[in-house]
Amino acid sequence: MVAAAIHYRVECADRNAHLFAITLRIERPAAGQRVSLPVWIPGSYLVREFSKNLQQLQASQGRRKPALRQLDKHSWQIDCAADKPLELRYQVCAYDNSVRTAWLDSARAFFNGTSLCLHVEGQADGPHAIEIVAPALLPDEQRWSCATALRPVKTNRQGFGSYLAENYDELADTPVEMGAFWSAEFEACGVPHRFVVAGAPPSFDGERLIADTRAICETQMRFWHGAKVGKRGGPKAPHDRYVFMLNAVDDGYGGLEHRHSTALICTRRDLPQLGLKKQGDGYTTLLGLISHEYFHTWNVKRLRPAEFERYDYAQENYTELLWLFEGFTSYYDDLLLRRAGLLDDAGYLRLVNKTANQVLQAPGRHVQSVAQASFDAWVKYYRQDEQTANTTISYYTKGALVALCFDLTLRTEGGGSLDDVMRRVWTRSGGGPVAEADFAAALEAVGGRSFSNEIALWVHSTDELPLAELLRKHGVAVNEDPSQRAQELGLRVAESGGSVQVKMVLRGGAAEQAGFSANDEWIGIELAGAKGRPAQGWRIARLDDLALYLGGLKKITALVARDRRLLRLPLTLPTGVTTLRLAVQDAAKLAQWLAPR
Repeated sequence: MVAAAIHYRVECADRNAHLFAITLRIERPAAGQRVSLPVWIPGSYLVREFSKNLQQLQASQGRRKPALRQLDKHSWQIDCAADKPLELRYQVCAYDNSVRTAWLDSARAFFNGTSLCLHVEGQADGPHAIEIVAPALLPDEQRWSCATALRPVKTNRQGFGSYLAENYDELADTPVEMGAFWSAEFEACGVPHRFVVAGAPPSFDGERLIADTRAICETQMRFWHGAKVGKRGGPKAPHDRYVFMLNAVDDGYGGLEHRHSTALICTRRDLPQLGLKKQGDGYTTLLGLISHEYFHTWNVKRLRPAEFERYDYAQENYTELLWLFEGFTSYYDDLLLRRAGLLDDAGYLRLVNKTANQVLQAPGRHVQSVAQASFDAWVKYYRQDEQTANTTISYYTKGALVALCFDLTLRTEGGGSLDDVMRRVWTRSGGGPVAEADFAAALEAVGGRSFSNEIALWVHSTDELPLAELLRKHGVAVNEDPSQRAQELGLRVAESGGSVQVKMVLRGGAAEQAGFSANDEWIGIELAGAKGRPAQGWRIARLDDLALYLGGLKKITALVARDRRLLRLPLTLPTGVTTLRLAVQDAAKLAQWLAPR
């Protein structure tokens, strides 16, 4: 095995203080060596300033203590001599219990290399070694283990010890989980997989999770590489190992993809439970998350925007293609659950229904194209506020609907499917960086005509998508139901403790026309008196209360509190506001699209 000139040692210095201690040894530094810590992590498009958690950086070169000079917010230069080993020591405060950064407490440790491992300028392409040290535990503590997709060099039975990454990119892209976690191993199409779960309650049904995850993995590998994947003489998957790392918490949801692993977070209540034949909707959501992040093994970690051919960890990396890589993944995550037999047709359509309504109920779809949303992810998607729904659209949800429209259009015209397009892009690119033109060429090759008009309208404009028309052609009944009260009024609210708090006021709705603002508290309503009777006032604790008092009235006065001022807002109740509802109409037609294969 090739010796590494860059070596990290990671220790849990103080679990109660949430401090990792890192020692970085550079065998052959440059004179005046520069080092830096990434400002973002690939897959999560926001500058997160990981260097804010780095402290007490010190340097030594033999007995000499070379001076350190900070160059900017995330990089340093060391006044060192060339070719004599340089050692850097520092600490990182790890108190972000998400999938994006690092966490350390008495019960669990987790980190991404982008949060802990300084980048050595000029030496990023060579091997990087990392030693992960087991923490000192109290006598009554349960033994910890370590899980990572890095290649082991010398480790103990618990997984602590030395690992090797081919380069800094691999080190940065391979998270590490430590603790007294639940763990199981399985094979999918000949590829070894491991699933670790931190924080699982006693009711957790691990066998169910492994069986369903295996079904997801095998379905996806066969989607990309055919039925013979993993068999003798058949094609091979692009990964030879994979690790799922799931952190179960009281309240949380999310995931972050990596080339050989994924970090996930879910609510404990969403884990499969022993003794339940039918699991809840939360478990379906978890399976969708697992499916989403695993699909990224192909679509974003290997197939990826040409702009991401080589990451620049020092600044934003812009692309207009997140609709293709995140949005299309969001289309296939649930569709492949259906094909894996983990959903029925009705269950799948409920998920499509939810996505469609999320897009149709966002006024921002008239303001921003899905390509613009991709480019603006750095300043909009991850920085949502009270106006987000009015000014932007999600490249996840609308991107998924764009994928659906391409898929159903291809199937309608008899020229194949989006499945064929994705596999063609994979084959033609060698599973590497692609541009929009590559996708357009694959569409034309599969569909037998140019799709430039659809790309212009669906991706680069704010025109509506032909959802209803396409769904009806594939056996789906498209119905319009009256909207719930909040959507009818153009509001998003939080109701708790007898209070209605306005979170968002949607553009063009009745509430905006009345003068509502985000952060208002809706206290009550005032009804005009009839035939000389005095006006009536009613306190409301939830929007459903309105039905008790309105009768046939369409005009009322809303009483709201804003910045401790009481306001009277004239509100006209709208009519004809509807919500999309999908249902199975022609099971035979639907099966041609959704049936397991």
